[in-house]
Amino acid sequence: QVQVVESGGGLVQAGGSLRLSCTASGLTFDDYAMGWFRQAPGKEREGVSCISWSGSTTYYSDSVKGRFTISRDNAKNTLYLQMHSLKPEDTAMYYCAAVLTGYCSSSLGSSAYHFWGQGTHGPVSS
Repeated sequence: QVQVVESGGGLVQAGGSLRLSCTASGLTFDDYAMGWFRQAPGKEREGVSCISWSGSTTYYSDSVKGRFTISRDNAKNTLYLQMHSLKPEDTAMYYCAAVLTGYCSSSLGSSAYHFWGQGTHGPVSS
C-alpha cells in the first residue's frame, strides 16, 4: 500500500546542480518526517538530510551543509533535495525514507525510519 519513489538522478559536472524528488503514497504524508540517505560502493549508508513534518526544521550532514537544501511540498506528497556545487564524492545511490515520529535530527539513525524508496543514482560525475 505504501509506496515511496525517488527520481531526478543524472549526469552532472563537478560544480553543477541537480534536484532529486521523492513522492510518497499510501500514507498521511504530513504525519512523517522525511530523510535523505546515500550510499556509495564500498561505503556505509550515511544520512544526508532530514526535515520535520511541516518543514519547519531541517538537518544536514557536515559534508553537504551549505550546498544541499531539503524541502517538502505536503500538498503534493513530495520531498525534494536540491543539490548545488556538486563534488565527485556526492556520487552515490540516494534513498528517501519516512519516519512516523514527525520529527528528525542528525542523531536519528536509518533503523528508525519506517518506509523506504528503492533509490535513485543521484548525481553521477562526468
